[in-house]
Amino acid sequence: MKKENKYTVSIYTENSVGLLNRISAIFQRRHLNIESFNSSMTEIESVQRWTILVITNETQIMKIVGQINRQVEVIKSYYHTDEETIYQESCLFKIKSSLLFDDRKIQNIIKESNSVIVTVTPEFFVIEKSGRTYELDELYNKLSEYGILQFVRSARIAVTKAPLMISEILTDFKKNKNE
Repeated sequence: MKKENKYTVSIYTENSVGLLNRISAIFQRRHLNIESFNSSMTEIESVQRWTILVITNETQIMKIVGQINRQVEVIKSYYHTDEETIYQESCLFKIKSSLLFDDRKIQNIIKESNSVIVTVTPEFFVIEKSGRTYELDELYNKLSEYGILQFVRSARIAVTKAPLMISEILTDFKKNKNE
């Protein structure tokens, strides 16, 4: 069996109805779970970037990206390992306010993890933390001992360490679209 790794797939696309279904079907046919999915605007107006995190082997991911690139609305897609990207995730924790005032340990956990308190009410407070996956997991484990009322985590966002010629491709795409 081939070694499985985390791969970040970046897809640059026009905004098109139904494309998400076709892209997710590519992963589904190969029985691969999408670990996280993010959609955002790019530096070029009318072009979206999708960032998908998946665990698979390199042979599979090469085939998947090849299939994605054949979709008409896809401008270009790439895949990268964790070592080739700079990535972040964010999360929010909702915790009972009484713990913030009564237990100094919670305050120390917040400070040591470089988390930020975004709101405090008499009933609850909310902590925000951005960072690598392991940092968020570590904070979750520490706070779960005190009781987490709600927890939510964002999808991965990532940029590549090496230069990517996507800006030129997107600029050409925009020029051709306007002609």
